[in-house]
Amino acid sequence: MTVSGIGLGYARDVGDLLTFEQAQARVLEQIRVLDSERVALGAAVGRVTAAPAASVVDLPPFASSAMDGYAVRAVDVPGTLPIGGRIAAGRPSVRPLAAGETMEISTGGVVPDGADAVVPVESVVQHDNETVEFPEAVVSGANVRPRGGDATAGSAVVDAGVVLGAAQIGALAAAGVAELECARRPRVAVLATGTELARPGEQLAPGQVYEANAVMLAAALAAAGAEVEQLPAVADAEAAHRAAIERGLAADVLVTSGGVSVGPHDLVRAIEAELGVEEIFWRVAMRPGKPVSFGVRGATLVFGLPGNPVSSLVGCVLFVVPAVRALQGVRDPLPPFADGVLASALRRNPARDDFVRARVRRDGNDTTVEPIVGQESHMIARAAAANALVHIARGDGEVAAGERVAWLALN
Repeated sequence: MTVSGIGLGYARDVGDLLTFEQAQARVLEQIRVLDSERVALGAAVGRVTAAPAASVVDLPPFASSAMDGYAVRAVDVPGTLPIGGRIAAGRPSVRPLAAGETMEISTGGVVPDGADAVVPVESVVQHDNETVEFPEAVVSGANVRPRGGDATAGSAVVDAGVVLGAAQIGALAAAGVAELECARRPRVAVLATGTELARPGEQLAPGQVYEANAVMLAAALAAAGAEVEQLPAVADAEAAHRAAIERGLAADVLVTSGGVSVGPHDLVRAIEAELGVEEIFWRVAMRPGKPVSFGVRGATLVFGLPGNPVSSLVGCVLFVVPAVRALQGVRDPLPPFADGVLASALRRNPARDDFVRARVRRDGNDTTVEPIVGQESHMIARAAAANALVHIARGDGEVAAGERVAWLALN
């Protein structure tokens, strides 16, 4: 639908505001997964698989011992058997195991042909260096890791759409994978706007504040897998805004901070419309972060976050981070809500969902969420004490202490 003087958009009136879930859905509707590229395994941590990564070999590639002990035929024990050889890890067995004998074997050693079990060293009685007594019977297959028991050659070790962490990297290395297909990292440009902004380390002039949003957003988006470029902050002047926004629109994602409300110096949305950005929505029924905008120009996703730091952070967590993850093909890009017990009562907002900064702590077998003191959207220093956002759905009355609530991790 056409919005007079501002391009395209939805939900101009308070009664028509999107819920945050509706806004998330509209963002994800615009996602087109980025192209893939080959990535060396050692450089793939944090990347997202674009295709299943298959094992090069059977894993383990041979039947191996699960512990230090003695390889036997199960039918030969209990009894006393001569030691027919010794097998160290990393070396093949020199010959098959003959009937009526045993071989000493190390953990990870190749179980010789003819053997079908390994008896742990602590379960035998060794009288000398030539014979071993096995007091108890053993079942066939005991303490033997079968060839291909973990993975077979050609089988998928990691599926597509998986963020690669330490466990996945280790599994792929064990499976012989040297490089794999990963989604390209999204290129994200971050732009803070406002004449009042000064860089940390500079002397503040009267009326100035230190610019915190760009570096905060860059940190969150880099953690989500993006390659982030922080553009220099711009003053509230049309020419400066236009040049910076045009530069940012060359990225896969442009994220602006500030200038998306209705004040005389809020220039971002109008200039983006002039530059061909199609606005999908503006304003969401949530607090903090109501005046968030989202649009597209070609393949570029364009997010306008409010200038208040906490509002900017909440908008990033709910909308921008999921978009960055989705661009990489992550199967479940939305942030997962967890369940916990509210430590102190919170009043509901009749018109908007609240996202309350809180501390999460373990309390026996349960999780308790304790709202922090200082919930104003400019209180970023107070927000540093929080590690969660508690979702309080809009409505009447309050959520009492002890009730169960949903929360998102911040760290």
